[in-house]
Amino acid sequence: MKTITGLLERLDYRVIDGSLDGEISALVYDSRKVTEGCMFVCIKGAAYDSHEHTEEIAAAGARVIVAERPVKVPEGVTLVLVDDSRYALALLSAAWFDYPAEKMKVIGITGTKGKTTTTFMVKGILEHAGYKVGLMGTIEIIIGEEHIPACNTTPESYFIQEYFARMVEAGCELCVMEVSSQGLMMHRTAGIPFEIGIFTNLAPDHIGPNEHASFEEYAACKGMLFRQCRLGIANIDDEHFHMVLDGHTCELETIGFSEAADYRASNMELIGRPGYLGVKYHVSGKLDMDVEIDIPGRFSVYNSLVAIAVCEHFKVSEDDLKAALRVVKTKGRIELVKVSDDFILMIDYAHNAMALESLLSTLREYHPKRLVCVFGCGGNRSKLRRYEMGEVSGKLADLTVITSDNPRFEEPQDIINDIKIGMEKTDGKYIEICDRKEAIRYVIEHGEKGDVIVLAGKGHEDYQEIKGVKYPMDERVLIQEVLKELSEK
Repeated sequence: MKTITGLLERLDYRVIDGSLDGEISALVYDSRKVTEGCMFVCIKGAAYDSHEHTEEIAAAGARVIVAERPVKVPEGVTLVLVDDSRYALALLSAAWFDYPAEKMKVIGITGTKGKTTTTFMVKGILEHAGYKVGLMGTIEIIIGEEHIPACNTTPESYFIQEYFARMVEAGCELCVMEVSSQGLMMHRTAGIPFEIGIFTNLAPDHIGPNEHASFEEYAACKGMLFRQCRLGIANIDDEHFHMVLDGHTCELETIGFSEAADYRASNMELIGRPGYLGVKYHVSGKLDMDVEIDIPGRFSVYNSLVAIAVCEHFKVSEDDLKAALRVVKTKGRIELVKVSDDFILMIDYAHNAMALESLLSTLREYHPKRLVCVFGCGGNRSKLRRYEMGEVSGKLADLTVITSDNPRFEEPQDIINDIKIGMEKTDGKYIEICDRKEAIRYVIEHGEKGDVIVLAGKGHEDYQEIKGVKYPMDERVLIQEVLKELSEK
């Protein structure tokens, strides 16, 4: 139980009806979860607006209703008006859970690409140095030994605060979390006193009817993080650096290859040998050390520079930094799976044209004998994505194997046919194998010495969604099944 006035202590509000005396039993924003004596926060969603159902919500037991506009409530129910109910929900949730973010250091990472990998890098290094670290991101929420699958990159504010509270209870000293532009725009992270905010990069993405109205809005939402953190760490090489950091109120440090960067990478060298792709470089500026990481590509340099800069603020030793960077991995992000001494096989989440182009361009720099790309596209999603991904793979891969992803309520062959429209704009060679396991079998059986083979699109996912049902399907399991079956031939 919490007092009503205690929950409202950090909000600007007006009481329209009723009294603020007494306590409430729960904080709720889902009309299906109303309980007797709760405070209910009305949210206007894309398809449902609980402002229009306040009489039923009150009848179900709500004692206090928080809303953005005057609504009908019966006598005895308190009506509180706020300017923005999503913002209110964030601050009410923090109060409900006793402000857990103030009991640890929170590190927030925003950007179009690199959030997930950088989050795991920061967590890995800090844990190697002896800190207890919680994580919240696209793949999962990690609280001690507990791993909770994630639904959104940045959860709703109530769940963020609940996870924070559980992290504090589990003894976490820090939390590192991905902060999406949607999460910032919808105030899911409002009221969080970020110790460090991080900007990785920015490219056009998430622009559409239910996301951002324009690229400028997208950039502005990313920039909100840097008016809510003590220290900002940002990629100075990104062409939109000044756009995102405009109006920042935090201290600022920079990373990049630029001479102006506080943590500057130089002498980058790609390392490729049988079964291994990596990169090494030198850091200068606020630190002077050589680094090698077991993840390929220039973008891995950026991700690791951010992690290094963050960890400098937690007094991590150079030896701990180097050791942790050599072993840190992120499930489904350039995840190498050992199947042969002759060729390299990896799993990556690249599931749109921009991510696939970045991945394949990076791997091209290692001069493989052949670059082989296995991918499909999700059903009930934009056809444009299928054309674009087909065209990207056709241009950059030596061989594309078009297969099934999550067909959802579409026929897999229809999706494959759309991908082929993009492929046929190029001279790229391709074959189609609808069954994903059979596609994996094909590339393993036909792998040649010096090949780099990418299974793209599924990444960390361990299911395949068909006609509303999620069936178990983990590419790591499929690979092992194929290897076992081949060995028994």
